[in-house]
Amino acid sequence: MGPSTTGKPQSALDVLVIGEALIDVVTAPSGQVEHPGGSPANVAYGLGRLGVFTGLLTAIGDDARGTAIEAHLHSAGVTVLPGSRSLARTSAATVTLAADGSAAYDFDVTWDLPRTVLPSLPKVLHTGSIATFLAPGARNVKSILERAHHRCTVTYDPNIRPALLGSHTEAVAIFEDLVPATDLVKLSDEDAQWLYPHKSHNETAAHIIGLGAKLAVVTMGASGSHFASAEASIDIPAPKTMVVDTIGAGDSFMSALILGLLNEGRFTRDAMSRMGEAAAAAAAVTVSRAGANPPTLAELDRVLLG
Repeated sequence: MGPSTTGKPQSALDVLVIGEALIDVVTAPSGQVEHPGGSPANVAYGLGRLGVFTGLLTAIGDDARGTAIEAHLHSAGVTVLPGSRSLARTSAATVTLAADGSAAYDFDVTWDLPRTVLPSLPKVLHTGSIATFLAPGARNVKSILERAHHRCTVTYDPNIRPALLGSHTEAVAIFEDLVPATDLVKLSDEDAQWLYPHKSHNETAAHIIGLGAKLAVVTMGASGSHFASAEASIDIPAPKTMVVDTIGAGDSFMSALILGLLNEGRFTRDAMSRMGEAAAAAAAVTVSRAGANPPTLAELDRVLLG
């Protein structure tokens, strides 16, 4: 089944992503540029590019920025679910670049997801980032995950944004309270270091399995990634590639990881190896070109087939 290009609600999505969609405003001495962003929205976009029948439940405004986000997602075949235009204005993240290249960040983010009854459960339900930490919407996300767990596969990428979190203790508590309602948790090495500064990446993955996840993945950029389940663990190297920038690499990795999960449906060593290689290849394609520009399925297949 191919992706939907109509933007109309669908009854049987392969993947439903729940989380924030916002506008990234990049201000530099040369001028200002806006483009759609938000980790969950990026993951949904990446899945759509990979031909996965994907929907996004989010919170955006009925404004020009909200329209730009919807058009961006629809261009990849992603369905934006009804009720998603629920905010007074679309959230934004402003990045100000100085002449020396240094960056300062400012967030204007509201996350207030209405209570939602899903028309049907997808094969995979994904969430992450601001949506799982920022009140009041985070409570509804947790409620949806708890109702869906054991009825579909749940994936989670915390994508830590310290500027929008409370204390470290509070953030870890929120994260650890959510993990038992998930099956697969993927986090970057920066996420792992922030959450558990005294643990190695392998120890962090093992800790997440102990909290109840079936598979934990820690990505480490050019150093590859570490996959761990209760039965096995494996390290996946990152393909060698010329890096233009790393924007969107983690979200592209997550999109391809979910595609692999749909294809594999299990967490054996061989399945983890295939999933990891595909996800690493997707991230390598993304970093080889400017911006958050994830691969299409045809591009990913060409890389994997050599």
